[in-house]
Amino acid sequence: MKKIYIIIITMAFVLNLFAGRYAGDFLAIGGGVRAISMGGAFSAVADDANAIYWNTAGIGQIKQSQIFAMHAFLYDNLASYDNIVYCQPLPNDATIGINWTRLTVDEIPQFEESYLYGTNVDQRVANPALHLPGQPSSTFKSTDDLFQLGFSKHIHFDIDLGWKFFEMPIDLYAGGNLKFIRRKLYTNMGTGTGFDLSLLVATDMSYVFNRDYLGRLKYGVNFMDLGGTDIKWDSRSDRVDEILMNTKMGVAFEQPLPFIKSALILALDQDYVYDEPVHYGGEFTYDERVAVRAGYTEGNYSTGLGLTFYNFKIDYAFVTNNLGNTNRIGLSFIF
Repeated sequence: MKKIYIIIITMAFVLNLFAGRYAGDFLAIGGGVRAISMGGAFSAVADDANAIYWNTAGIGQIKQSQIFAMHAFLYDNLASYDNIVYCQPLPNDATIGINWTRLTVDEIPQFEESYLYGTNVDQRVANPALHLPGQPSSTFKSTDDLFQLGFSKHIHFDIDLGWKFFEMPIDLYAGGNLKFIRRKLYTNMGTGTGFDLSLLVATDMSYVFNRDYLGRLKYGVNFMDLGGTDIKWDSRSDRVDEILMNTKMGVAFEQPLPFIKSALILALDQDYVYDEPVHYGGEFTYDERVAVRAGYTEGNYSTGLGLTFYNFKIDYAFVTNNLGNTNRIGLSFIF
């Protein structure tokens, strides 16, 4: 019974068919491993394949082809979460990306109640044959799929601040993605199409303060589900759930530490939907081979580790959650 109760709670959180305001709640789980280990503070960092989820404009920072795959078990192994991304740089500083993310909940109990039709409460109490059984009559599974096709363009220019000042270098990345969402619960299917538009701006602080040792300041904004995304179900009522638009904004500072062959990233994000959560994250990288990460958001903590071997990257994340702690592991190949 404890397992059944946990499944019901999980379903209410991530698969709520009848709460249209939270129709896109499974999207809030977040893609990838590195970004999650940094508490979801990634919209201004967004420099790997999973930027297609956090800030599609960021995939314009990718200069080599990348493939990423992840598998995770959520909520004490009651749900599985899979993520596959491919990003390909193009000529003229453009990049395209494809993302598929799936959330699966298996063995959801189903209790057959057709034999209760035509009976009342008193009859059910008095007749043991009409009591609900302790074991489900069958089980089913639910799946939520997100497909994204993203594009980003990198534009570099210098802002002339006058003869007494200097020209400030600006890297502007503009991007967006078309998303298709498919949700299946029992025998019903819900589908919808949405759009994300995003920007990422970066500049070298060494030019601003005339200090060669300073790093880069980056600002990102992602308009997710622009105008709202409708999920239409094939039920008899033709129910339509709306995924609310979310404006995700972030800032990040990337500081190289060449004297110890390292680099440090500090990042802050905020979502402007639901309870407007704030995300904090950091990453320390040594010799471009070992990365240690940490993050915090809404009372939940996260930590992570990244290892690079030649063209392969292995990332691990541990995330606390009220529904159960999560371990994620992902593998990237750069070529």
